[in-house]
Amino acid sequence: MEKLCNFNHEFIIVHLLLFASLLSFTNPTPSPTQDEQSQIISRFQEYLRINTSQPSPDYKKSTQFILTLAESLSLETQVIEFVQGKPLVILKWPGSDLSLPSILLNSHTDVVPSESSKWDYHPFGAHIDENGNIFARGSQDMKCVGMQYMEAVRRLKASGFQPKRSLYLSFVPDEEIGGHDGLEKLAQSDVFKNMNVDIILDEGLASPNENYRLFYGERTPWWLVIKATGAPGHGAKLYDNSAMENLFKSIESIRRFRASQFDLVKAGLKGEGEVISVNMAFLKAGTPSPTGFVMNLQPSEAEAGFDIRIPPTVNAESLEKRIAEEWAPASRNMSFEVEQVKQFSLRKKWHSVRIKGWCTMFSGSVSTKFCGILQYISWNQYDYVLWFVQYFVLLIPSVI
Repeated sequence: MEKLCNFNHEFIIVHLLLFASLLSFTNPTPSPTQDEQSQIISRFQEYLRINTSQPSPDYKKSTQFILTLAESLSLETQVIEFVQGKPLVILKWPGSDLSLPSILLNSHTDVVPSESSKWDYHPFGAHIDENGNIFARGSQDMKCVGMQYMEAVRRLKASGFQPKRSLYLSFVPDEEIGGHDGLEKLAQSDVFKNMNVDIILDEGLASPNENYRLFYGERTPWWLVIKATGAPGHGAKLYDNSAMENLFKSIESIRRFRASQFDLVKAGLKGEGEVISVNMAFLKAGTPSPTGFVMNLQPSEAEAGFDIRIPPTVNAESLEKRIAEEWAPASRNMSFEVEQVKQFSLRKKWHSVRIKGWCTMFSGSVSTKFCGILQYISWNQYDYVLWFVQYFVLLIPSVI
């Protein structure tokens, strides 16, 4: 059963007020009227109702929605397609001092697929229940953050606030399938260089209590595909080292490893972001037929795919050795491919933000992994940037 995304609309309002007060360093902006609250939620729902699920996201509709909002806020707009059909939207709020490095607030427009039959409410209906929870794909990962950016800008502009530094908002495509055609290409472009970005803020997780979490690193995704081969045979025959048998041995070995890592989390010995997670993504084997599969033929090939997340503290070479020797040994007619994503970690001083908190590894990975800018920040050079960090890195929930 797929867990439903939910988001409380009152939560958005409370944190927008906090955001406004932190950035302006003056009295908080007035509380929104009931009508303004309704409009905020309506805009959020409209965004959620745009089906941007992979593998066929409606980028055209989401792009137009973002541009319409930007126009209402008098923000500068730019739409770039490094890859045809995958638009990247960049919005700009010019600062009063253009010589200062800028701030980039990033979010992605695409969402993961959903099984509608497993949901209590339609995943793109943005239904609000009696408790104010909104049920929709993307309500946490991460259309909520994109809309919180926009609504925060709206409130700040209405209060007369003028940032010293230019503020960019980026809405990027294809994050859920790796981000290679979106933010990765932006990070490699002259467009990004000319933005003079000095800090990027992206996804995070909510704290379950009053202590805020600073994520100083994140787990790197490894996408592993194991392939087993063997002689084809009749379904009635028993013989050793078939493709399916070899693959099952690998799956069992991976299952035991996964259980050992999960036991550490269950026992409270390590956090979720401190262990190697392994989850099977697909199984592929068999010979298709018009009615399904040929049932009396043992296949000569079988594949399985795994999503692996590796903390920066783990020796990658030891895991590679485990894959080659235990999970996909050539001696069992096994082969494998691993797609690795570049990793950047954030380990910075936090003493200048005097709030309760603890440092931990982020259990997922975010799209700004391609930029690496956060490695080079000098925290002491900012005026209100620290408040951006306190708010967006620590207080907004987005990734599930």
